[in-house]
Amino acid sequence: MPIAVPPGVKVNIEGYRVTVSGPKGELSRSLPSEMLVNLEGDVLTVSRPSDSKKHRSYHGLTRSLLANMVDGVSKGFEKALDIVGVGYRAEKSGDKLIIRIGYSHPVEVTPLPGTALNVEGNNRIIISGINKEVVGQMAAEIRAIRPPDSYKGKGIRYAGETVRLKPGKAGKVVGK
Repeated sequence: MPIAVPPGVKVNIEGYRVTVSGPKGELSRSLPSEMLVNLEGDVLTVSRPSDSKKHRSYHGLTRSLLANMVDGVSKGFEKALDIVGVGYRAEKSGDKLIIRIGYSHPVEVTPLPGTALNVEGNNRIIISGINKEVVGQMAAEIRAIRPPDSYKGKGIRYAGETVRLKPGKAGKVVGK
């Protein structure tokens, strides 16, 4: 499946290293040596030398990585986290994030290079950046501070994530 390169995005291929630059920034990555990446006009194509299992899997991986690089430098990526719980909140201090999440002390989070942290209201954190992997890693690290509790549902969760709650103690059965 070809990758359309939007106007304003430049792709530079040097051997196995591909550099994509656009209005939001620049990303560079070394790709598997077996895959052939071609730029014809404003379309990127990836081809494989054979139909072996290894080459088929590298083909899909290489295509996804390139598509994410092109999307990142043109549009960027965002991930949102919701904080659920009484008294749980987040605030921004400089470029750091201070989360009060039920521990005896506030938790301070420093953004990974290439990401930006924003707070909407008191309980929504938005992570944005041009590299999809780094944005996802930052979201996972923040969620790991207090993952959602399976009994009450309190904690940090991805926006749109549904948490299945366990029933808790059932109580005594009458008559036995």
